[in-house]
Amino acid sequence: MAVTGLIMIGFLLIHMYGNLKIFSGAEAFNSYSAWLREAFYPILPHKGLLWILRVVLVVSVLLHMWSAFTLWSRDNKATGGGRRYASSRASKGLQRSFASRTLRWGGVIIALFVIFHILHFTAYIIRPGGMPTDTPYDRVMIGYSPENWWITLIYVVALIMLLFHLRHGIWSALTTLGANTSVKARKTMDVIAWVVSIVIIGGFLLTPIAVLTGIVS
Repeated sequence: MAVTGLIMIGFLLIHMYGNLKIFSGAEAFNSYSAWLREAFYPILPHKGLLWILRVVLVVSVLLHMWSAFTLWSRDNKATGGGRRYASSRASKGLQRSFASRTLRWGGVIIALFVIFHILHFTAYIIRPGGMPTDTPYDRVMIGYSPENWWITLIYVVALIMLLFHLRHGIWSALTTLGANTSVKARKTMDVIAWVVSIVIIGGFLLTPIAVLTGIVS
């Protein structure tokens, strides 16, 4: 779970960086999109890099979900379906954060959102406002336009869920990989988890909000 999660976090950072090309204008954004399809040609075929990334991501997602189910099953067997981290010192007798409590259902919501995102910007099956398919820049402009404000709202809600999922996921991954060795280390891990999560989610939110408000048009 930790390794596949870190692979997906790496993808999110790259994807977020690519999205920010929108602030450089239509030519820069479209050129970046075209480069992704032609990268390392002729060593790789047309769209070769994209398909490699897609396969790695699909495998990572499936392994991540399998790991989550396996850990959930072990947890239920170990506790008999009872509460984890019970503590008289914690609020409501349960020593868990909001991020950890919503981790599983948050993962389900994120998975549904990813399907929506693919249908929206990759497969072009969801086309609010008659979304054109001529350039990636135009698709983003119309997809997040004020007329399609509900699309932006869906993205904002999903990204907020992803923020909590990332924060707890990064902290847990660092723990799994052996970084949780002291109180000081835990504080450092907490800072890293929040900073990386906020950078990723903040970067992703910039594009839809900038288009919706007319900063980019």
